[in-house]
Amino acid sequence: MRCLIQIEALNAAIQDVLKAISSKPLIPILSGIKIEARNDGILLTASDSEITIQRFIPVEQEPGKRVATIEEKGAIILPAKVLAELIRKMPGKELEIHSNEQFQAWIRAGKSEVQLLGFDPEDYPPIPQVDDRMSVTLPSEVLKSIIRQTIFASSVVESAGILTGTLWQWDEQQFTCVATDRHRLAKRTLHLDTLNSKQQLVLPSKTLSELTKLLPDQNQLISFICAEHQILFQWDNAWFYSRVLDGVYPDTSKIIPTQFKTEMVLPTAVLRDSIDRASLMSREEKSNVVQLTTLENQVIEISSSTTEIGKVTEKIELNRFNGESLKISFNSKFIMDVLRVIDSELVYIGFTGPMSPIIVKPEDETQLIHLILPYRTTGK
Repeated sequence: MRCLIQIEALNAAIQDVLKAISSKPLIPILSGIKIEARNDGILLTASDSEITIQRFIPVEQEPGKRVATIEEKGAIILPAKVLAELIRKMPGKELEIHSNEQFQAWIRAGKSEVQLLGFDPEDYPPIPQVDDRMSVTLPSEVLKSIIRQTIFASSVVESAGILTGTLWQWDEQQFTCVATDRHRLAKRTLHLDTLNSKQQLVLPSKTLSELTKLLPDQNQLISFICAEHQILFQWDNAWFYSRVLDGVYPDTSKIIPTQFKTEMVLPTAVLRDSIDRASLMSREEKSNVVQLTTLENQVIEISSSTTEIGKVTEKIELNRFNGESLKISFNSKFIMDVLRVIDSELVYIGFTGPMSPIIVKPEDETQLIHLILPYRTTGK
């Protein structure tokens, strides 16, 4: 293999695929990045067996702007961490990569030359195969929003199994994403005219978090192709493969209440800032417990106290209030996680009782809903 390539383009591609490299790879070859020189460009691949990321660098990024020159086709696997640091520090704007049949590589830029020992590309695990008959396309901003508004509610405890993932479900023209750790739940729905089938799969939430770091910022179309054990996200010259979790996700459709004893609407930012300040006390006791109490004249009180430091009390005027008076305690972190992903100016909160689930959602839409279990109660 022998090729010339712009350092900036190569470095950007390496930084993307590097996210799939594990600090403790299952097999030595997965500590490397596979580099393939083809007639039309250079393909980089990295994997940790859970996810696989590929980036393609075309010979020309746009007509007349050459990025790479392929002098001899071929492939080699080079140690990822060393390669990434090396390319980042090479001088000039262009470098040459040359490898031989003994899997030795030379990287030259300006007056610098580095020799690296690599792996046989034939030993690299095969890329997962997906069936493109089930494909969905979403704008990148929409996909990012769906992931951001749901994955935080999934469990971070590995022993929780299927609950460490997020359920993605298609039912005719409705796309639904659900995450829960049994103490809270996040659900986002979306209507898609292009859907006409039924399917569900559970994706690791850690994987989805990594995906959001790679998705383009501009509102670009992202295609994802689903299979029984794999899903492929594709855009531009990038491919992101993820395994699908095995197991049956619990049915959460019946635990979301639709009738409430107490309802309120208030400014999202005001509530978020008040709970953030109140939680300073609860964090000192490592309990994260904050109390909400309804007062007269459409006012609520947010409070938290500790026997060693003191007490925080804040009053918030409501935009709307309906129902019974209430005194309830909840995990401030859970509420803060929700309020950070609600983009609406006003937030709706519905209570079914001091020991029953709390519903939090944007006041102006019905596609996003969050459920939180109360921590404990101290009266009505």
